[in-house]
Amino acid sequence: MMILDETDKKILTLLQENSKINIKELALKTGLTQTPVYERIKRLEKTGIIQKYIAVLNKEKIGYHVEVFCQVTLLVHSKELITKFETAVHKMDEVIECFHVAGNYDYLLKIIVKDMKNYQNFLKNKLSVLASVGNVQSTFVMTATKSNSTLPIS
Repeated sequence: MMILDETDKKILTLLQENSKINIKELALKTGLTQTPVYERIKRLEKTGIIQKYIAVLNKEKIGYHVEVFCQVTLLVHSKELITKFETAVHKMDEVIECFHVAGNYDYLLKIIVKDMKNYQNFLKNKLSVLASVGNVQSTFVMTATKSNSTLPIS
């Protein structure tokens, strides 16, 4: 793990708030000149602390109205079935996040679709047809009371 000083933390916080912030503005907000800020960002990128820059979209405004957390239990816990399941899930555009978890089920999937008909189609024709899937439990999001992709930097 790389040790971050207060300036690194400030840069990371500012970039998480607005990934389009320019070097000049970052320099003003951190009290550094532009060159050291640029070099710090490049180091943070090179070490993998900064993985990528993204735009966060409003899902409703682009037609995605159904968000589902899907709990999946596998039939058997074998390396082969786990690998096949994960490979198949990576190819499903509807699945925006997939977590291998410990507990009452094996995987937690976050799925975004346009409507219930699309979810039914996804469940019937993509997820439930996988040979490794034993049980699927769906939980539908009614309202997101907190949605944040910013990590606390302390």
